[in-house]
Amino acid sequence: MLTKTKTAVVILNWNGKEFLKKFLPGVIKFTHDDGIIIVADNNSDDDSVAMLTSNFNSVDIIRNESNGGFATGYNLALQKINSEYYVLLNSDIEVTDGWLKPLIALMDSDESIAACQPRIRSYHHPDQFEYAGAAGGFIDIFGYPFCQGRLFQNIENDDNQYNERREIFWASGACMVVRAAVYHQLGGLDDDFFAHMEEIDFCWRAKQHGYKVMYCPESVVFHVGGGTLPKKSWKKTYLNMRNNSIMLCKNLPKRYLIPVLFTRLLLDGIAALKFLADGGWHDLWAVFRAHMSFYRSLPVTLHKRRKIPGILVSQMYKGNVVFEHFLLRRKQFSQLSQKKFTS
Repeated sequence: MLTKTKTAVVILNWNGKEFLKKFLPGVIKFTHDDGIIIVADNNSDDDSVAMLTSNFNSVDIIRNESNGGFATGYNLALQKINSEYYVLLNSDIEVTDGWLKPLIALMDSDESIAACQPRIRSYHHPDQFEYAGAAGGFIDIFGYPFCQGRLFQNIENDDNQYNERREIFWASGACMVVRAAVYHQLGGLDDDFFAHMEEIDFCWRAKQHGYKVMYCPESVVFHVGGGTLPKKSWKKTYLNMRNNSIMLCKNLPKRYLIPVLFTRLLLDGIAALKFLADGGWHDLWAVFRAHMSFYRSLPVTLHKRRKIPGILVSQMYKGNVVFEHFLLRRKQFSQLSQKKFTS
């Protein structure tokens, strides 16, 4: 167990030596005395650890014995850190001066806040929000995630339209502050997810236990994105679809469970046909594999479900974002009906 500290900035790394060399100096420079910095290495084979040992003496290193993905990697590392707050930070994030203080101040202001995220812009297109989190995450009743600043592939410029703090549904795992006590109370991230959707599942479970998740616009970071798996990856398709189905099965209120799961699996099938029409054979196979894996996991998933309240929680969108975006041509978050967000 590392020495107790109020805030631990924890960067999970797997073969991310070049990202660490590029972005870790900025994390060190702009974190100042606001927290300790730890790299949790998921058994990299690109000499990441040797590079850190040689060049970044101020950074603590935790070495996981295997690559358990985002979920297990963080679960193993955070068991060894004695801190009030954990900051889960991707290695491909460029932080800015003063990025951490407003996040911690927000957490300090209300003990019912389980997690929060900053404003996340694109590293390659700095005037735009970044796909993975933007200005705070939401989800519709069918399990489709979206953000202030991003609906599917439509990404907005940051024109200060999301400058207000607000409660959100999920905070991005790219940069998320988590209250350590809540993290451990809920059993951390779901190890079975490996990667993708695990932060949404965690935030959903936190909200079902009465906690809030918040967006903090005063803090700004820039995210490269796709550092581990590129956006057009069959494995990403597989993990997203499998984990989304598992997440819905775990967390949906009972009255929504069967109709929503049936509809969602049907929509996945339609997506698979589109992949086929576009020549995406690998993605088509990924959808099939995702569904088969979901069915095999049902006994375990239903067992997990018994430990979760299964209530409709705040900031879930009681509509179908697929229908509104692709058929009604609503491209921006502000075009969605605010009345459909659960209070």
